[in-house]
Amino acid sequence: MSNVLGLNAGASGPPHGARFLALRRAMAGMAQDVDGLLDRLLPHPHGLHERIHQAMRYAVFAGGKRLRPFLVLRSAALFGVDSACALRVAAAVEVLHTYSLVHDDLPCMDDDDLRRGLPTTHVAFDEATAVLAGDALLTVAFEILAHPDTHPSPEVRCRLVARLAGAGGHDGMIGGQVIDIEAENRSLGADDTVTLQQMKTGALLEFACAAGPILAEAPAEDHDRLSAYARDFGLVFQITDDLLDVLGSAVKAGKTVGKDHAQGKATLVSLLGVEGARSKAVALAERSANTLAPYGDKADDLRALALYLLDRES
Repeated sequence: MSNVLGLNAGASGPPHGARFLALRRAMAGMAQDVDGLLDRLLPHPHGLHERIHQAMRYAVFAGGKRLRPFLVLRSAALFGVDSACALRVAAAVEVLHTYSLVHDDLPCMDDDDLRRGLPTTHVAFDEATAVLAGDALLTVAFEILAHPDTHPSPEVRCRLVARLAGAGGHDGMIGGQVIDIEAENRSLGADDTVTLQQMKTGALLEFACAAGPILAEAPAEDHDRLSAYARDFGLVFQITDDLLDVLGSAVKAGKTVGKDHAQGKATLVSLLGVEGARSKAVALAERSANTLAPYGDKADDLRALALYLLDRES
């Protein structure tokens, strides 16, 4: 199985076409569940400030694979967590992720006009509204986690809030964005580039995978195992994203491509070359899948997902 990235997930053994088809169906069904809850949780336009509600909903419902919610739900399923609780955490992480995209697309950041195949929020509305919509989505994420419906234990809810704040904050996603901005004016080596990507992209993916053991109040070894899976998975996701920036098309990717290369940004593709990055992605995908061996069949979707990324086109 190969695609525009030139990677072949089938060569690594575990899942093949039928497994990937089942995974895509599972992800599509989960996305519908998450979107249904988000529709209920997000404010519907009302009052003199209805424009902010419109912008928030535009950004959230502009499409997307709902990858982070899927990781939350599947990590929670490993431990038999109540699906309604896990779904709320899944919605929270997607709302926070969407805020980051709205802000990343702004002219003062990446200055993108296209996201998920649609005009970015600041293009569809205006810059000020986009900034405020992102701010509003960020706060909604923590409102969702803090609500008693997310988990009966206040301690667990506090742990979720603290973990998501760390993943999205100065030593996580925001810190990674700062490094990314500064990388345009200085040279980054492979280790620094991995650090950048683990902060900017990987931290939120790691939260999504850690949500399951947090909700289940699972032992430390489960937290460590899911975190290790997430770190490798996050790098696979970023490498394939960078390969798409070099080899993909805007139509399939749903966003502008070629910008990292044009801006001279350091990526593992630019540092290792296309073939080196491909090999790195395959090795990481296989290692992340093997990390979940103790969970047996219950982790099939998570194992398949790591390998499925190797064939992504968007």
